[in-house]
Amino acid sequence: MNAPTSHAPAPPLVSTPASALPAWVIGELRSDHAGETGAVMIYRGILAVSRDAGVRQFSERHKATEQGHLDLLEALLPRAQRSRLLPIWRIAGWLTGAIPSLFGPRAVYATIDAVETFVDHHYQAQIDRLDAEAIHPDIRALLEHCRVEEVHHRDEARELGDEPPGLLLRAWSRLVGAGSSAAVSAARRI
Repeated sequence: MNAPTSHAPAPPLVSTPASALPAWVIGELRSDHAGETGAVMIYRGILAVSRDAGVRQFSERHKATEQGHLDLLEALLPRAQRSRLLPIWRIAGWLTGAIPSLFGPRAVYATIDAVETFVDHHYQAQIDRLDAEAIHPDIRALLEHCRVEEVHHRDEARELGDEPPGLLLRAWSRLVGAGSSAAVSAARRI
């Protein structure tokens, strides 16, 4: 498979300073920053364990995209507003990548599918609220940029997974989704 090109336009410039954002937006951006930190670590965990050339190529490409998202959020969100639980998110992310890598490509791709399905819904909920309140179109555009790239990661993982996951992979995927949800809830506040 050729390396796909990005499906999203260049990231938009954000002109709104974090100090001008409502508390709920700061909480959401804190959860996004924590999530992108975890995403980078997922790919680092995969790369630390997997020896499969296709998985490694997939992971290197997507790690670069996730690092780009993290860089955008770090430029927007002051250090004091970031989650104080980042060390936990780094470890959890690394394990979320490393553990399925022990079981092969299907497990890796099912994990990425589960993570990115959650992230798509998470970003979309934020976008919907910004639309409903008709505020911060620059933040909305940034979130949409990231969401589109995450959906691409999910779709590529589904394609590479090439067959439906069995019972154990479905259970693992549910655990990954539940863990992602719990992490978002904690990161919004802490």
